[in-house]
Amino acid sequence: MPTKPLLLLLLILTGCSVGEVPEPSSGIDISDSYPQYWEYNDKPVLLLGGSDEDNLFQLPGLEQQLDLLASVGGNYIRNTMSSRDSGNVWAFHLDPESGKFNLNEWNQEYWNRFQSLLEFAAQREIVVQVEIWATFDFYRENWEVNPFNPKNNMNYSAERTSLPLKVETHPTMCENTFFWSVPSHQNNMPLLNYQQRFVDKLLSHSLKFDNVLYCIDNETSVTAEWGKFWSEYIRKRARESGKTIHVTEMWDPWDLDHISHRESFDHPETYSFVEISQNNHQRGQNQWDNGLRQIEKLRLAGKLRPVNNVKTYGNYAGRHGGGTHNGIQSFIRSALFGSAAVRFHRPNSGLGLGDTAQAVIRGMRMATDRIDFFHAKPHNELLLEREENEAYCRAVPGKDYLVYFPDKGEVQLDVSPSKSGLEVERLEILTGKWEIMKIEEKDRPIALQSPGKHFIFILQSPSKN
Repeated sequence: MPTKPLLLLLLILTGCSVGEVPEPSSGIDISDSYPQYWEYNDKPVLLLGGSDEDNLFQLPGLEQQLDLLASVGGNYIRNTMSSRDSGNVWAFHLDPESGKFNLNEWNQEYWNRFQSLLEFAAQREIVVQVEIWATFDFYRENWEVNPFNPKNNMNYSAERTSLPLKVETHPTMCENTFFWSVPSHQNNMPLLNYQQRFVDKLLSHSLKFDNVLYCIDNETSVTAEWGKFWSEYIRKRARESGKTIHVTEMWDPWDLDHISHRESFDHPETYSFVEISQNNHQRGQNQWDNGLRQIEKLRLAGKLRPVNNVKTYGNYAGRHGGGTHNGIQSFIRSALFGSAAVRFHRPNSGLGLGDTAQAVIRGMRMATDRIDFFHAKPHNELLLEREENEAYCRAVPGKDYLVYFPDKGEVQLDVSPSKSGLEVERLEILTGKWEIMKIEEKDRPIALQSPGKHFIFILQSPSKN
């Protein structure tokens, strides 16, 4: 991006008025120095987060949730534009006489809540990843009460739009034609008109802020044309407002090698970052190996850009993610193998922003801030006598080493490029307790031993300090 003086010079040379181009904004952007990561206000940043709801703008006590997240070093949330939970409101006005929604009139409470979320998050420098179409709101029991269902509004009929009145199948069956309205599919103008109004209204709020990332859908199984259409549309609307935004899509398949995911990986012109939350259905070493492989695939293709993990599964009470222990591991491994953003999914599919999630976010912020994180890279080859899923290393060899143990274990760390006198600290993630370790270095490599679950060792050359 041109610097401000260069931009002004270009305007003069091309005869454009300075007043025609808005001031360059900072906020969230892809880092020039580290394109695998985000930067916020011109500084590289690792996004870490968790929240107790996905449609966070609908949550009572919103400010307290954001204050809590910020207090533990968190700076990343997910916000689906969903209305399917108890106490939620819909985007459209409900006519009291007919009992039907009027899609030409807004429910201001819905948009006030969204505006408040964006304002509160911006004040705390928290990045909001907005999901425009909350897929599950359009299927099964949620479709029964959705304002877009023809039986629930006064604006169009099922006959006019070819929309179903009932959809009893899972979204993977793709049986709601709501997601086939775009010109390259059904070109369903009566429906598309109201979809566009909804998106325009959303953007009228979000484009005022510089802390917003965009995701088109949640776990979609429809064709690539739907996501491509909306990505192009919102990016054009942003450009017309003098802004650049970043957009991704979230595909449903758990296997990141599924061909649907290639629509994100292979098309940076459509999706400027990649969302790989479904990788967190993998367990142990597989989750690390697969995530690392996806980043390397982007690098080799010359399309390296941020890879986000907005949903980390795992809760002892949940049905996804292999329980709390694996959820913690997945979060930490994602940050260390190179995800630009990592967040705990809501309970009970994830740890949300409960006590355990707070401890992990706080610990990871402290640990990653201790090292030259953005220069560091995954270096498991430096861990000798390592068993599968025993330990993970991110390092700037000769300078900084971060070694994470998911459980009890012992490995040998090759620090051969380093000078003698490495300083060693050990962090117990779940308690936040740091210890200065005394380790005998004369017989290298260095032996590191974890006494229990979720310990991190930081080794640094004294010349760093």
